[in-house]
Amino acid sequence: MSFYTSLSGLKGAQADLSVISNNVANVGTIGFKKSRTEFGDIISASPLQSGSVAGQGARLKGIVQQFGQGGFQASERALDLAISGQGFFVTRNDLTGGAVSFTRAGSFGVDQNRYVTDGRGAYLQVLPVDSQGIVTATGLAATRNLQVPLTSGTAKATGNVSLATTLPTSADLPAARAVYQNGTPYAFDRLDPNSYNYSTATSVFDVSGNEIPATVYYTRTKLPDAADPTTTWEARLFVGGQEVSSNPAQAAPAAPLTLTFDATGAMTSPVGGVQYATSQASSGAAPLALTIDYSGTAQAAAPFTLKAFEQDGYAAGQLDNVSVSNDGIVSATFSNGDTIPLGKLALANFANPGGLRQLGDAAWSLTGRSGEAIVGEAAKGGFGVIQSGALEQANVDITEELVALISAQRNFQANAKAIETANALTQTIVNLG
Repeated sequence: MSFYTSLSGLKGAQADLSVISNNVANVGTIGFKKSRTEFGDIISASPLQSGSVAGQGARLKGIVQQFGQGGFQASERALDLAISGQGFFVTRNDLTGGAVSFTRAGSFGVDQNRYVTDGRGAYLQVLPVDSQGIVTATGLAATRNLQVPLTSGTAKATGNVSLATTLPTSADLPAARAVYQNGTPYAFDRLDPNSYNYSTATSVFDVSGNEIPATVYYTRTKLPDAADPTTTWEARLFVGGQEVSSNPAQAAPAAPLTLTFDATGAMTSPVGGVQYATSQASSGAAPLALTIDYSGTAQAAAPFTLKAFEQDGYAAGQLDNVSVSNDGIVSATFSNGDTIPLGKLALANFANPGGLRQLGDAAWSLTGRSGEAIVGEAAKGGFGVIQSGALEQANVDITEELVALISAQRNFQANAKAIETANALTQTIVNLG
């Protein structure tokens, strides 16, 4: 019988060595929780037994995980998250029929569809919130996958433009300085800088928010004289590569706009905004209908300058930043100034965390022993506080594990020695015969 008693001790020491080795091996695993072995003695009892009897060895009662807090390792990623407290992140794996799991490994990333996932590809779950970040529904059934959008808001096509320039009084007539080798008469050509005086390059937006270059070319067409002190300029508008007519009733050929200035350099016409013909600058987008106000334009003894440019179109905001607050609110900030709360991290607690079933990669699932998940919010009800830009390290004390490893090794050696001694005694008895 002593052989089997010592054999049970050997098996127990071997299980203890395996658990300790696993702890040591995972000292660098994010969110890992160490385990310990628990043993009980084996006693053969009977109704007529009196007094103490020799035991029959040891048995492995169970391997119990220790959910103590691990240390934090700082990182530079907003989606590296750590929980200071007892809670677990809630994840859902759609590849396994939406199975829910729980993890302390907060190294999250974004997949090709902009969903936030963990290292196993499971989707991080959040509770829905309103525009003020207030939770609108609670419980595990209310959670949803966290998705980070790339844009915010709706684009608006440019409709009204205010454009003001200073046109020099010293400017000449391009027709007088344009020289053509083949003897053709003067004609405007935006690719020939000799055919116009100045240009302003700006941008407008179509209904989809695409930014389109818009250029106005200024050509002096009349100098003042004694009989007529007024000056005229032509303004030709190009949106993309298409010239747009200043006469809505005459889209083609495009009619340039005539700007007239008096002897003082003040513009006398046009007065107010000029409605242009529609232009199809982007394929598939609705045509642009622009109204341009040139009223701030003047002629002066000064260099050509763009004094003002304003337009009422804009593109949808582009994602600039994602942040996670201590209470678990995930917010996205966009280039147009919008800050949108995307949800609040769902955290889970359990009556008996030690009863959770291990899935690997620092993830667990429910069992009957763990009890149902109690889902709540960070910074409330003991669920813990979120720290963004940090990862929870394994709660393994390497020094403690090495000491336990030596102890388990000694236990193994002692049980092996007991077997060797029992074998020697048996051999001695056999020899007496």
